[in-house]
Amino acid sequence: MIAIIDYGVGNLFSLCSSLKYIGHSAVITNDRIVIKRCDKMLLPGVGAFADAAKKLREGGLGEFVKQEAISGKPLLGVCLGMQLLFEKSMEFGEHEGLGLISGAVMPIKPRIPEDYKIPHIGWNALKFLGGGKPALFKHISEGDHVYFVHSYHAEQCAGAVIAVAEYGAELTAAVARGNIYGTQFHPEKSGEVGLNILRAYAEL
Repeated sequence: MIAIIDYGVGNLFSLCSSLKYIGHSAVITNDRIVIKRCDKMLLPGVGAFADAAKKLREGGLGEFVKQEAISGKPLLGVCLGMQLLFEKSMEFGEHEGLGLISGAVMPIKPRIPEDYKIPHIGWNALKFLGGGKPALFKHISEGDHVYFVHSYHAEQCAGAVIAVAEYGAELTAAVARGNIYGTQFHPEKSGEVGLNILRAYAEL
């Protein structure tokens, strides 16, 4: 069973529906007892980092999820949920993240050509890093396209990056550190490729 963490921000139901479509059990919850009983966790997120981080911290839910991950339970962050895994974000000020992966969330604007639109919205190919095929991508191929909607991405995290995507520059697309994973793109909006990424995570 995968616990989709409900902290008031995110694409909860589409993720839940996608997991159930590929035959894996999932529950949307903020109940610590339920999360504790689940085999894996999924942290969604849509919107502003500061607001999401505040909601996640309320009642100590963020710290609980962090400790579950530190104990070894697999955790997948999606889009803003991935950004929350890092130490901090520089989105409209400096805001603290969960600190599960070293690095910072920075605007993509200085990295890309001036004529490129922000936010970055659309389908882009994945380029795998680190040699070999990451476990999260065992059912897909390098060059497969996934769907992005973002204005910020992770930097200062080279050791954790497992995939990048080209949008005028190479931007962090996915990360992994031990049992902790993150995708800047939306697997639940990425067709069969995205479903196969969720399938690989569920099989870990």
